[in-house]
Amino acid sequence: MNQATAINTEVNAVDLELKVKEMYRDVAEDPNGDFHFEMGRVMAERLGYPATELDDIPAEAIASFAGVGYYFDLAKLKPGERVIDLGSGSGMDTFFAALQVGQDGNVVGIDMTDAQLNKSSQLRDRTGFVNVTYQKAYIQSVPEKDESFDAVISNGVVNLAPDKSKVFKEAARLLKPGGRLALADIVTERQLPGDITCDATLWAACIGGALQQDDYIAAIEAAGLVIEHVQDNPEYHFISESAEWATRTFGVKSVSILARKPA
Repeated sequence: MNQATAINTEVNAVDLELKVKEMYRDVAEDPNGDFHFEMGRVMAERLGYPATELDDIPAEAIASFAGVGYYFDLAKLKPGERVIDLGSGSGMDTFFAALQVGQDGNVVGIDMTDAQLNKSSQLRDRTGFVNVTYQKAYIQSVPEKDESFDAVISNGVVNLAPDKSKVFKEAARLLKPGGRLALADIVTERQLPGDITCDATLWAACIGGALQQDDYIAAIEAAGLVIEHVQDNPEYHFISESAEWATRTFGVKSVSILARKPA
């Protein structure tokens, strides 16, 4: 069975969810902690986020930003559009999107981690981003209507899901005809071995669950979306010794992807 369409049975799903919630609770509450990955404004600017727009986003959201790439140049969000962020974290990308769609647009953030949702909601209320809402849900099962969004965005989150195919099918369901999926995520150039894919901690660190790039793209296409652009993000890198080893050995890397739902 193709890895892209199968549920990964090598990692315990319950353990994985606990590890992800624990790690991203810490990301929200202690962004200066010890993680496998970089976070914060310096990294965001290096990935491509314009400093002038970051100035208009709550600094606390940027401090807890754990994304892996920049894709808004591909998404090309327009004023008045409706956007959903799968795995919205502490809210940086939802706030960034909200600036682009304007007061006539709407951005919905989906996350399963209470600490992240609490932080993003408090920052929204404090700073007046009235066109942003947040919902607690899983990214493979979103409580929104079919074909109700112009764009689906996501940053470094799909690789955390045990079954990526379900996430991409959900994205396709949410998109209007002609709508686009724009995301950044971690993929590999070579197949990861079992001692990595079985490690829930490395999954939570965006490494253990990464698909080979071709399989990742195939999963998007199998959901009925058409790939329009794929680009590497060489400015993203992991910082722990074990993560750097995986990067060197298996070609673990960040990519940004644009796909579209046929009109």
